[in-house]
Amino acid sequence: MSLTNVTAESKSVSIQGYEGSFHQVAAKEYFGEQVNVIPCATFRDVIKIASDKTLSDGGVMAIENSIAGSILPNYTLLQNNDNLKIVGEIYLPIQQHLLVNPGVKLEDIHEVHSHHMAIQQCMDYLGQRHWKLVDTEDTALSAKHVYQRKSKHIAAVASKLAAELFHLEILVPNIHTQKSNYTRFLILQRSNEVTISEKANKASINFSTDHTKGSLARVLTTIAEEGINLSKLQSMPIAGTNFKYSFHADLEFDTIHQFNTVQQKIDEYTEHIKVFGVYESGQK
Repeated sequence: MSLTNVTAESKSVSIQGYEGSFHQVAAKEYFGEQVNVIPCATFRDVIKIASDKTLSDGGVMAIENSIAGSILPNYTLLQNNDNLKIVGEIYLPIQQHLLVNPGVKLEDIHEVHSHHMAIQQCMDYLGQRHWKLVDTEDTALSAKHVYQRKSKHIAAVASKLAAELFHLEILVPNIHTQKSNYTRFLILQRSNEVTISEKANKASINFSTDHTKGSLARVLTTIAEEGINLSKLQSMPIAGTNFKYSFHADLEFDTIHQFNTVQQKIDEYTEHIKVFGVYESGQK
């Protein structure tokens, strides 16, 4: 899956994390092996660089995980940004591996380094041994440090791509506890450069109702009556208000006409609607 009429060689996209991270894996899955990534320390930086045409062609940003749930601050970043649109998505299986320098054996390992979430995802395996578990800021950075130190006593938990980039061996593959663990990544492009694909069958929107009794129910009923599948509904507090909420919704449809029709109809029951993007749904 890739953007229409765009070659991978021409793409440079911002990602959160370092080279070898799952964000880079997602970028390669979407754009192809030749895509260039711009590592960013924070998601805010991802948005900032993706918005600037002098720095990038767009961005890749995680939005939810099948185990940990939604990344709520990233919905806020989308809500507060008018320069970017969602043009695609990738559902990436998160596969964690035990990485070591070449020749290192299990009995050589004293410490295992990785991001705290990766360590938690692999605790059933890691907890069986008396290794010191060290939290770091990034899985791929942990792999890089193992490579740089040339230590036979330190291992990392990270991706297959990190192993390839830093010339490490996968000593034990797939050590994550939950074998069905997916992260959904959004593909972002500047609004003035977006052309909606003829294959588009999904839209991400944010809306708020007038908070009268039954207004949200009327919106949801209208969506259902138009034959549109509501695949996600996420409430978000509205900053500066007392317990008022907006709603992020992912809508799946057969034709663009369906989406345009439902958008017009729910306008009657909402105070605002913002379309984050209309795009082709990713394969789960």
